[in-house]
Amino acid sequence: MNNDAIISVTNLVKRYNGFTAVDGVSFDIKRGEILGLLGPNGAGKSTIISILCCLLKPTSGRVIINGFDIEKNNNEIKKIIGVVPQEISLYHTLSARENLTFYAKVYGMSGKALKKKTEALLDMVGLTERADDRLEGYSGGMKRRINIAVALLHDPEILILDEPSTGVDPQSRKRIYDTIRKLNQKGVTVLLTTHQMEDAEDLCDRIAIVDKGKLIALDTLHGLLDMVGQSDIIHVMTKGIQPDTAESIRQIETVEKVSVDDGNMTIQLVHGREMLAGIIDTLISSGTRVESIQIKEPDLETLFLHLTGTALRK
Repeated sequence: MNNDAIISVTNLVKRYNGFTAVDGVSFDIKRGEILGLLGPNGAGKSTIISILCCLLKPTSGRVIINGFDIEKNNNEIKKIIGVVPQEISLYHTLSARENLTFYAKVYGMSGKALKKKTEALLDMVGLTERADDRLEGYSGGMKRRINIAVALLHDPEILILDEPSTGVDPQSRKRIYDTIRKLNQKGVTVLLTTHQMEDAEDLCDRIAIVDKGKLIALDTLHGLLDMVGQSDIIHVMTKGIQPDTAESIRQIETVEKVSVDDGNMTIQLVHGREMLAGIIDTLISSGTRVESIQIKEPDLETLFLHLTGTALRK
């Protein structure tokens, strides 16, 4: 384990009835950083999280968290991690304050310490004014913010969030981002899974890209984008893509990758703007009905296509 790593994962494997959900994954998380696991749904991200949270046992491999082995010391690990699951785990007929009070008592808190802690957390997630309203009247984003507050009751050193911005409104997303940043500035190490490019680009010090159970890249955003070079991405919304159309596009000079998904085509290429006219001509001449075309500068989506040959599935 690296001296500056608070989490060290080595050759992690998880199989279910012959299906390999996590396939030989290794990475370290530095103390005090925000690391994002980026990948499509079904990539293995949540399985990795569940193992780190001591909810699943690995088939093989080793995980060390703050010096503790998850197979030998999971009680010690649970004391230092806070977990925000993808599914909201709260009592919807109770208010936010009542939820926090209930879980605080589970942690053994009481009296002035309990009141002080719940008030501080309500303020942190921006829900003091709605603290006494039942959660059944909350938006999805507000519920997730309370879920984060519950995970922070015992002052964890590590916060683990599974898809923290899924299904939330823009205001709640901003508040969640701000909360994560503030916690990290106070020294909390953060691990989050996401299939949202915005999460990874805006929040993470480093990004681990996961697909089909494998870790395929891990670096800073700038380091990852350097792997792509000067490639652009062209998104084409179409109707009636012919079977040989993708192959015709692949033959165009500077085209590197082509992916077709549910009637949409994603093309990775160099000098996209210069080549755009030729691509449109090829599509139209093949009988493809083009509904819209969008060109993008290199980003994480470009990188994912570059590394896997397919667009990032939502």
